[in-house]
Amino acid sequence: MNQKKIIIVNAGPRKGWNTDTLLTEAAAGAEAAGAQTERFDLFRLEKYTGCISCFGCKKEKFKGRCVCKDGLTPVLDAIRAADGLIIGSPNYLSEMTASFRALYERLIFQNLTYNLEQPCCNERPIPVLLIMTSNAPDTTYAGLLENYRRTLNGFVGPAKALVSGDTLQLKDYGKTDWPWTMFDPQAKQERHDTVFPQERKKAFDAGYALAK
Repeated sequence: MNQKKIIIVNAGPRKGWNTDTLLTEAAAGAEAAGAQTERFDLFRLEKYTGCISCFGCKKEKFKGRCVCKDGLTPVLDAIRAADGLIIGSPNYLSEMTASFRALYERLIFQNLTYNLEQPCCNERPIPVLLIMTSNAPDTTYAGLLENYRRTLNGFVGPAKALVSGDTLQLKDYGKTDWPWTMFDPQAKQERHDTVFPQERKKAFDAGYALAK
């Protein structure tokens, strides 16, 4: 039996913080299930863009393959050959990061055919785990997350979503140049100490389940 290959994609910039931590846990879960993992940090890649609408992927010889060559090419190639995808992003201004969106556009559009009889040309669906972190409560962006999950489900493979809300953003909220009075630092820290470990366990379990 061949060892499964799971691709981990971090669409957040902050090393060691919420998104990065949950992705690390999910990767550990996948590895505990016997899978091999490969990780890409989108903020550390060579220059890339979102979809440039060249329609190269709509030609028969490139069907299901983005023809744009840049820093995202090895990520897309790795996902196409993988047995599973775990991707995470913080929520910025009520959306995923621009880095996430760039990959998402390229990942989905290459499989979109505009054909009513066969809207998706992806012949090798793989399971997907989508992780989102946010300083807002878990339920704030349920609709946004479900829209992404549904589209990934339709064009990449069976997708599940995990959200971590009300996250801790700073180690010391008192060291900002102006008061962040929207937040209760003590409550943030308490949640980070009590709830976030449970979410780390959920990410580990989800990664394990995806790789199984």
